[in-house]
Amino acid sequence: MMFSEKLINWYLQNKRDLPWRETRDPYRIWLSEIILQQTRVNQGMPYYERFTERFPTIGDLAKAEESEVMKLWQGLGYYSRARNLHATAKTVTQTHKEIFPQSYDEIIKLKGIGQYTAAAIASFAFEEKVGVVDGNVFRVLSRYFGIYDDISVPATRKIFQELANDLVQNVSPSLFNQAIMDFGALQCVPKNPDCSICNLSDSCHAFRTGTVNELPVKTKKIKVTDRFFNYLVLEDLNGNTIVEQRIGKGIWQNLYQFPLIETEEYLSMDEIILLVSQKFPSLFSEITDVTKGEIVHKLSHQRLYIKFWKVKLNTVFERGITQGQLKEYAFPIVIWNFITSHYEK
Repeated sequence: MMFSEKLINWYLQNKRDLPWRETRDPYRIWLSEIILQQTRVNQGMPYYERFTERFPTIGDLAKAEESEVMKLWQGLGYYSRARNLHATAKTVTQTHKEIFPQSYDEIIKLKGIGQYTAAAIASFAFEEKVGVVDGNVFRVLSRYFGIYDDISVPATRKIFQELANDLVQNVSPSLFNQAIMDFGALQCVPKNPDCSICNLSDSCHAFRTGTVNELPVKTKKIKVTDRFFNYLVLEDLNGNTIVEQRIGKGIWQNLYQFPLIETEEYLSMDEIILLVSQKFPSLFSEITDVTKGEIVHKLSHQRLYIKFWKVKLNTVFERGITQGQLKEYAFPIVIWNFITSHYEK
């Protein structure tokens, strides 16, 4: 039996029951794929349900305010995904009259859609014979076929893409692509897969040669930058606070935060008092470290060390925000967690 047929047989017996597999609607398939980038299925499922309930069609999403889209996305991270999702919904609505492009070559032109996502939409929605290549697919193909090319090298993707395209030619591309993705997620997992129950092990290169834990080959290491964020939770005489919107390129673009002082290391109480007294020379009253223990927030290329400092000021903010109004803004999840734990006691 051929590799593709074995894989599909496994899938038909072990596939996950996921709502976006019950539709050929490219909008919902696209939405699910964007949500699941850098996100586990069990974490992404509630977001998919909320988005499809609030925005049943791509036209509904296009009409929304960006602030509402970002608020619904809150907690998923990688917020550029949400901004691109909204921008592409507008493009499809305005340029294509709410009709999603129906070929890989057209889909990949849309903002925020790369090779993998374009292949997923084209094959799942329109049965175009193009293979998907993501982390799961790299792992399965490298192990089964014995491919030792370094997957951190851009040129290697072409090798895997050509193989994936060949494998879908004589089968249903949607069925095969779903199968190989689930096989990588459930059976051929990154570390210590149970090869004794795998129906592909008898013809798997890695299993026969004892190289399962050596494939795929990936040598490039991500450089992680340490950053220290000091958030000033300002409180006026009425108990109101203020927030600001992050602008420019970088993490959490367009999300809201408390006023921020970024430093090169942790600050002592004396150091933060000095900085705050300089920032609010005649208004500063009292400061308290309200961080519950050490907060370390890890991103793909950054490690954030975060402290929240409650600062009482002898003034009344002209545009102060009440505790209840904080819920209306989209914050990075680490700030949102602080708000819910600090204000909802």
